[in-house]
This record gives sequence, C-alpha cells and structure tokens, in this order.
Amino acid sequence: MRILGIDPGFERLGIAILDPIPREQPREKHNHKIIFSECFKTSAKLEFSERLCLIGEEVRRIIEKYHPEVLAIETLFLNTNQKTVMHVAEARGVVVYEARKAGLKVFEASPPQIKTATTGYGRANKEQIIKMVRILEDIDNSKKSDDELDAVAIALTAFAHLR
Repeated sequence: MRILGIDPGFERLGIAILDPIPREQPREKHNHKIIFSECFKTSAKLEFSERLCLIGEEVRRIIEKYHPEVLAIETLFLNTNQKTVMHVAEARGVVVYEARKAGLKVFEASPPQIKTATTGYGRANKEQIIKMVRILEDIDNSKKSDDELDAVAIALTAFAHLR
C-alpha cells in the first residue's frame, strides 16, 4: 500500500511517498522505502487564495504521478496564533479534498500518535522525532527538511496503524 504523507502548512508543505518493501525481498532494517519527498513552498508575496491553489495543484500532481492509495495527514493542534491555525486548516482542507477527489483513503493522526509511532514516546520533541525518522529510514543528515521528515513520520504512523 503506497502512502502519501503530508505535513500540512500553507508556507511549507512536507510531502513524502512511501512504499512497503515486499516481504519476498530480503529485509535489511527497513520495512519501507521513500519513493519521493519534498518541501513544497509558497511565497508570502502571493495572495492566500493563490497559495491554496498552488498547494492543490502540487498535491494533485503528486497523486497523478505516484498513485498512492492512502493520504496520511496530521490533525491540527491548537496554538496561540489563530490566524495561522485557520490558514493551516484551509491548506489541510485543500489537501484532503484533492486526496478524496482522487479516491484515496484518508488516515489522520494527532501529533501524540505520530510521536508514539516514531519514537515510542507521545511527548517526544521535534529533534527526537527527526532523529528516529532518520534512523528508521536511513536518511542522510545532509538532506531533507524538517517538513519532509515530518511527512515521512506521518506516513510511517499510517503504516503502523493500517497493518
């Protein structure tokens, strides 16, 4: 089952496509492989509605190119900046819409679920999550943004829950 992991945002959108490694193949230490990842960015100089449109187009392009079966996306957490939360919620809505329109199942995970799935500890900090994702997927330290790695963590959480 190919999974599209998304770390939602309107300025930066973490995107990762993960495939399971077939059981017939000899396993090393990994059960999945990263097919694609990126941090998709939109410019603050654009109108917000244009940024949402660009996010939708990018998600649609990724779905059409990689044909995932499941969208794994983080649920929102509340912070003190209500404007930011509302914008992230709108960007998240565009992503879910594009995924459902393409026939993908949607798996939603809360930040504590993602932390538990990747580190074994529901209150892990950002650095602990990033370190474990790099270990679990053998990702080179010189590449991958935090947003990309968060998208990988979200996809890994979906694999853990959907098996």
